[in-house]
Amino acid sequence: MTYRIYYSPYYYADIGDGHVFPIKKFELVRDRLLAEGTIDADEIVEPQPAVVDDLMLVHTDEYISRLCSGELTAKEVRKLGLPWSESLVRRSFHAISGTINAAKDCLTSGIASNLAGGTHHAYPDRGEGFCVLNDIAVAIRVLQRDGLAKRFLIVDLDVHQGDGTAFIFRVDPGVFTFSMHGAKNYPLFKQPSSLDIELADKTGDDEYLQTLEHALSRVILHDPDVIFFLAGADPYENDKLGRLALTIEGLRRRDEMVLDLARDRGVPIVTTMSGGYAADIDDTVEIHANTIRAVKSVYFGAVSASV
Repeated sequence: MTYRIYYSPYYYADIGDGHVFPIKKFELVRDRLLAEGTIDADEIVEPQPAVVDDLMLVHTDEYISRLCSGELTAKEVRKLGLPWSESLVRRSFHAISGTINAAKDCLTSGIASNLAGGTHHAYPDRGEGFCVLNDIAVAIRVLQRDGLAKRFLIVDLDVHQGDGTAFIFRVDPGVFTFSMHGAKNYPLFKQPSSLDIELADKTGDDEYLQTLEHALSRVILHDPDVIFFLAGADPYENDKLGRLALTIEGLRRRDEMVLDLARDRGVPIVTTMSGGYAADIDDTVEIHANTIRAVKSVYFGAVSASV
């Protein structure tokens, strides 16, 4: 089994010092995994930027054109929550490509990962909530267009509801959108997913994992050809934007639960990072690194390097 992990130095963009979005986390996760020996350098593949034709399977021509030319309105930039720059556009194109390529790889290898992605707040005509383009939606549309898969399950375990993704696939019976998120968290107005589970503030490990176990037994009945897993780090108890109360170990168990399901059912799966805004960036990095450690444990029998 060949395991490919997509990462590019272009996952970084200049968004200014002190921004709540920890843009350095992508590089820090890669560095930690390499340093501890969880992954080898030859498992990392650098994606090329996504092509516009692929992006236009989801996003409007007008939005892509104005995004690339820096002509977003002040209101659009406020809703996006990130300052526009050429490096932001470049980052978005590379991160999208990482998920597209991981999706293609998992069809033959069973598992692939993008050390970015999970940008589930992006709509066809706009970006929102730190999400410029919707990588999961574009990857699914590419697989559909190329006849590589027909049925898809999105397991969105970011603490924020995947509103953009739910909107994009609202009338597509081949795509089951499952989002388990904080009830009182962003976005204020949520789009209906195929299955939404809303959690009360301060929900902890035991309740979360029991709820997830029951939900996974339901959503797998969609009989997907591919699973996309948004392994958000923001349900963490010390996340600045989270409001839930999961521990780092609880989030690791969450990841293993989703990966065990995919492996046991023989369904190819793509992991993406999604959100994470811990008060200490080291915690966010550890949670994201644990997702890859869980892949190594579940699929390759590796002993975890985490403490």
